[in-house]
Amino acid sequence: MSYESVLKDAEARMEKAVSHTRDMLKNIRTSRASSALVEHVRVDYYGTPTPLSQLAQISVPEARTLVIKPFDASVIKEVEKALMKSDLGISPESDGKVIRLTMPPLSGEQRKKYAAKAKDLGEEGRVSLRNVRRDANKEADAHKKSGEVTEDGHKDLQDEIQKMLKSFEAKVGEAQDKKTKEILED
Repeated sequence: MSYESVLKDAEARMEKAVSHTRDMLKNIRTSRASSALVEHVRVDYYGTPTPLSQLAQISVPEARTLVIKPFDASVIKEVEKALMKSDLGISPESDGKVIRLTMPPLSGEQRKKYAAKAKDLGEEGRVSLRNVRRDANKEADAHKKSGEVTEDGHKDLQDEIQKMLKSFEAKVGEAQDKKTKEILED
């Protein structure tokens, strides 16, 4: 592995960490309806736990309403059960063809709890980025030790890795701040 490959590998792994953090933040409830809240809910579909997004069309017709229309109407009861079991805290309303989820406004206490969860997820994202930096620095050290990289090259590589870390930490912070703002607004 060379100087460039260490950087490319670190960048790819940091990108995945940021992407994962964003995905986790999407699952936190706000006062607004979002299809991301229910996409990963697992429904027992003929004995197989299947993501809701594969079984139904999920739409947001209004700011606080989610509409779930299963492709197969016979699965509607299973979808309702899965939504009741999920940690959303919202009761589904069904008319036999579609399921409506109306998002109640969050209480002040719930907002604080969800904002704290967003902060925790942001910190987890930063920790995984730092782990990538640590691994990349270990690789850089190994290259220096084997003579593939000079002393100056090693220092430059570590500086590049640090710059990259700061840039990706900013992306995580941005995603966390955006989600916290969504949670705290009415």
